[in-house]
Order: sequence, then structure tokens, then C-alpha cells
Amino acid sequence: MNDPIDLAGFSTTLLELFSFALSIATVVLNIRRNHWAWLFAIVSSAMYAFVFVEARLYGDAGLQGVFIATAGWGWFQWRRGGDGAPLAVTRLERGALAWSLAGWAAGFVLLSSFLKHFTDTDVPHLDGFLTAGSLLGTLLTARKKVENWHVWILVDIVYVGLYLHKSLYLTAVLYGLFVVLAVLGLRAWSAAARAGAR
Repeated sequence: MNDPIDLAGFSTTLLELFSFALSIATVVLNIRRNHWAWLFAIVSSAMYAFVFVEARLYGDAGLQGVFIATAGWGWFQWRRGGDGAPLAVTRLERGALAWSLAGWAAGFVLLSSFLKHFTDTDVPHLDGFLTAGSLLGTLLTARKKVENWHVWILVDIVYVGLYLHKSLYLTAVLYGLFVVLAVLGLRAWSAAARAGAR
């Protein structure tokens, strides 16, 4: 499944193609606040882990393992995390936002240092920044915080450039679509937060 194929002028693999389709389904289900998104996240993350190892994006590959682990937690949070009932969509309070950004910065420093000294990646700082941001985005998504979409918009824009650099053209297109979907998600979840929706 990792042999190169040509798809509309893009060089890709069947593994990357299937991962692409499942990732789109995951984000669409997230926008709709459908808990089945977490199952799609598990499968697409497992598949993308192999794609990223092949591209020497070890932070991203490891991140897929974290995505798989947090998907079960996210599923529980969406179904029962609001005192035994499904979580409502809410916004971060100012203090929580500050802690979130501090966590992103700390994660960036730790991950980029690890990647630089213990792997053969050629983009340790960018990989570390995006991996830490993706961890934050996942945690905020699991807690149904509107701000998760702000994180994903920024991270996805930067990922487009990284994946173009790594010749993962289909994945770059995917992350371009993610930017559009994240904007739609931000609009939908902002309205849901105002309405107190679950």
C-alpha cells in the first residue's frame, strides 16, 4: 500500500490516499459534533503514522499515536464528560487560554529539542511546533472548546508548507482543505456555544 501511484498529477500511495479520505470524514464529523469522529480519527491516525515515518516526520508519526490514545478519551468526553451527559460547546476562560498557549510553547521547546538531538529529521523545530500545536488542538477538541478551531487553522496553514516541502502533495492538499473546514468549524461551534448546544 506504500508503492507510489499517480493520482491526477500527484505522486501518492494508496495508504496516503485512504488516510486522506478518513481524515476528511473525521473533520466533517467533528464540525457536526458527532462522536463517531473519534473512531475515524483512530483509523486515519494509525494509517498516517506509517506515511509520516516514511517521510521522516517523526514528531507527526508519534503524534498519530497520541491521537489514537486521546481519541478514546475524546469519545468518552463527548458522550459522558459533562457530569455524565454529553459535553456542551464552550469557550476557554482567559486563564485557561494562557495556560494552553504556555503548554504549546513548552511542548514546542521539548519536542523540537528531542527531534533535533535524537532523530534524523531535517525540520525539527517546525515538526516540534506543529506537533505541540496539534496536541493542544486535540485536547481542546476533546473538551469541545471553540478555540480548538483557531489552533487548527494556524497549524493547518503551516502544515501545508511543510508537506509541500516533504513532497507529500496529497497531504498538503488535505491540510489546505482542513483550513477551509476549520474556518467552517469555527463558525459552527461559535454558534453552538452561543446556543449552549451539545
